Amino acid sequence: MSTSADYYEILGITRDAAGEEVRRAYRRLAIKWHPDQNPDNPDAEGKFKQCAEAYEVLSDPERRAVYDRHGHAGLRGRAGHDFNSMHVEDIFSMFNDIFGGQSGGGGGRRQRGPARGYDLETVVEITLEEVLEGCEREIPFKRLEVCTLCKGSGAKPGSKPIECSTCGGQGQVAQNGLGGLFRMVTTCPVCQGRRHIIKDKCGECSGQGRMSVQRKLSVKIPRGISDSQVVRVAGEGEPPPPQMSPDGTGVRGDLHIVVRVAEDERFERQGSDLITALEVSFADAALGGSVSIETLDGVSETDLDAGTQHGELFRLDGKGVPDLRTGQRGDLVVVVHVMVPRRLSNKQRELITALRDAERPAPPPKDSSRKNAAGKDSSSKDSSGKAAGKGGFGKATKKEDSSAKSPGFWGKVKDSFGT
Repeated sequence: MSTSADYYEILGITRDAAGEEVRRAYRRLAIKWHPDQNPDNPDAEGKFKQCAEAYEVLSDPERRAVYDRHGHAGLRGRAGHDFNSMHVEDIFSMFNDIFGGQSGGGGGRRQRGPARGYDLETVVEITLEEVLEGCEREIPFKRLEVCTLCKGSGAKPGSKPIECSTCGGQGQVAQNGLGGLFRMVTTCPVCQGRRHIIKDKCGECSGQGRMSVQRKLSVKIPRGISDSQVVRVAGEGEPPPPQMSPDGTGVRGDLHIVVRVAEDERFERQGSDLITALEVSFADAALGGSVSIETLDGVSETDLDAGTQHGELFRLDGKGVPDLRTGQRGDLVVVVHVMVPRRLSNKQRELITALRDAERPAPPPKDSSRKNAAGKDSSSKDSSGKAAGKGGFGKATKKEDSSAKSPGFWGKVKDSFGT
């Protein structure tokens, strides 16, 4: 499906809403968000199509039950209409009975060229390994087909539809609006645009002219495809609706297969590159050596440089996934995670303690010169007192002497490193 929003929230209804309430909510919102009613709102068409998608699911009891249990994930693999690529007029035509024959602003436009059926959308999930090599999948889906019994007419074999008296077999009626100021052409509310009325309905299709058929299709998924990309299979959608072509003559719609790539806990994908984490011990990070790295092609051996730090990156060329256009493979980016053990054996603790002691700097030697300097200063005080008293520089000389004798803090730091 094209939207991930909650269908009940889109229609503004509760989860226990009855079918008629779902119908009324959709009709109200579809008219509200019709692009013709909102010419200056670029988001209106998107909201209109979201409402149509929500209504298609919630109006079908079987699909609604699946959605209630599993959400959007439960609808994967179940084909639905691709409202994102459909025209607004086609959506109005699809749910024409809800709008009483009105077709918004485009109901009066006649079909140009051959009639075209609706597109379908379904979802397939593949693995990252299948992205590497490409794959072929059986895609099951349902689509409407022309009834084989009545050939799309909707009438019981041996009987024929009669011309609609309301529209005179035109499928459209003209209505006056605003007191006759203009005329609006809309789909006939009686025959729903089919131009005929069926009295004796076909027992196979209940007069619809179409039947839901289960179909399987083998589809090739190209290598290098990304998550949410679409594979389009032309002509595998639905035939034109009975209002446009009762016998299905015209151009079939397409089948859009949305490819979802399953998450792989080993890798994270960025374009054609893959990212993985390599856990190493701090001993291997410090000493370096050969390490094993898991890739999409299997286990690869490479050398780890000595002194590798936590969080460092290195690349394995050509070990990513192929580019969808060029076919050239990207790289595998390896992020080093240095692991610190939480529990140590006695032997490990002994070795690590020895390593820590070896890494710590030796304590600085005890400084005995300060006492000697202090003794010399006190003994020379008497002998130099007279000179200091006479010259007036005795105090400054004493301060200079003490600073020259003491190494100070930064001196001790330098001594501890042997500089």
